[in-house]
Amino acid sequence: MGHIVFWGLVRIAILIPALWFLLEYMEYKYWWTVGIMSVYVIVIHPAILQYKIFYEKNKKVILDTLCSNCKHFDETAVLCMKHDEHPTEQYVPCDGIDWQPK
Repeated sequence: MGHIVFWGLVRIAILIPALWFLLEYMEYKYWWTVGIMSVYVIVIHPAILQYKIFYEKNKKVILDTLCSNCKHFDETAVLCMKHDEHPTEQYVPCDGIDWQPK
């Protein structure tokens, strides 16, 4: 999920100077509307779509694996915090030995 945050920061870093440059060419009252709409269209909406793709890609791991019920599992990163590895449907980092219920 870190790539979603990274690309959101890259987009906002490009958008802020562009909006600042655009301020010179439009009226101030319209600039706010354009700014808010562009932040949504260029930063927020793509992040939402990327998160949906991430969740669908990892849905079975998050809901149906042994790791999903372990206290060491981080759902937001699909990561075993104890072993610092990403579990998959076929791979459990601890082989069930270090599993502890939530």
